[in-house]
Parts: sequence; structure tokens; C-alpha cells
Amino acid sequence: MTHYARRYAPALLLATLVACASTAPPPDWQSNAHGALKGFTSSYLTGNTTAAETEFARARSEIASTGRLDRVARAELLRCAVRLAGLELDDCPGFVALAGDADARDRAYADYLRGDWLGLDRTLLPAQHQALAALPPTQPDAPVLAAIEDPLARLVAAAALLRQGRLSPAGMALAADAASGQGWRRPLLAWLGVQLQRSQQAGDQTGAARLQRRIDLVLGKVSSNP
Repeated sequence: MTHYARRYAPALLLATLVACASTAPPPDWQSNAHGALKGFTSSYLTGNTTAAETEFARARSEIASTGRLDRVARAELLRCAVRLAGLELDDCPGFVALAGDADARDRAYADYLRGDWLGLDRTLLPAQHQALAALPPTQPDAPVLAAIEDPLARLVAAAALLRQGRLSPAGMALAADAASGQGWRRPLLAWLGVQLQRSQQAGDQTGAARLQRRIDLVLGKVSSNP
């Protein structure tokens, strides 16, 4: 995996904290932060909020021990991207507080996550998001989203489009499928909820009933008894 891809993969924005080429053992803070951020991502996506918050606090503390504000900003950006995948559409306050200390690529990615694409230099974005950022509103989004192989990156991209009111029904389905394929309960419930709302608004009672049954299954409300 290249340095660029490791640095900006949605689940591993912290990769610059881990030396790519060095053969020497990494400092303890790097290993600890990396493990904690992976733990945060996994816990958040599977719906364990308490564990996610604990892991992120541990990661932030480890990174803060370096005194590097840009590194803490990158960890906050990771947190924002993961939460966006679950359709928590805030303004990423943890990153905003440190945006002045972040590098240009991280600031561009933060703008992308917020749906603020006007004047955005898409060449600064992770490679898998550049095509979507260049997509005209009149063109279908599904082929571009389907080309994003990483499931978390696809969820992030779909959510960024949703913030702009541009996400198509096919795009919503691709997002739900990405979460379903990974068994990520939190984003799956969020995206199924979006699809359910759309079906209800369209008067599609059959589709709405099917989506509600999927939601109930994830929530454990579908009985195993015949």
C-alpha cells in the first residue's frame, strides 16, 4: 500500500502517525494510537458508542503526547469521517477547533465531508473521492459510487452527497449495501432509515414494509419462531 493511500484511506487517516518504511519499532504512542483508532472505528460502526468514545479518547491522548496539533487534527478528521458514514451530520467541531493547524489536504477533505465543494481543489482529496467531487449534478452518481471499492469510503462519499441533497435512490441503496456487507449496524440502520423515509414519501407501501422488516431484523425485533 502506498504512503498516499495509507494516509488518506477513510478508516486510516492516521497512517502518517505510523512510519511506512522504517524498520525500527515504532514509538509506543504510535502503536497505541493506531490500535485505539482502529478500535474506535470498529466500535462506532458496530454500534458500541461507549467503547468508541473510550477508544477515541485514548487515541487522542496518545497523539497529544507528541505536542503535534496537526496530528490531533487528523485524528479528529478520522472521527468526523467515520461518524459521517453513520449519517451524523455535524460540522466536525473537533477538527474545526484545530483546522488552522491542519495541512491543506486535511482541510480540503474536511470541506468535502461537510459538502462544501464550491472552490474545492479536488486534487487535494483522497484519490477515491476525486471523481465524485468532479461529478456534475446532472449526471448519475451510482456508477461513481460503485467504483469506490472501500466500503467505508463509499459510505462517506454517499453521505457527502446526501448533505448536498444530491444523492439518488440508487446511491442510497449502494450505501446501505456497503454497510450491510460489512455487518456495520449503525450505518446500516441510518441508511435503511433514509430509504424508508423516501419510500414513505413516495407512497411505496410495499418497499417501506420491506425496509421496516430489515430495520426490525437488525434491531432484533424479528422473531426466530415460525
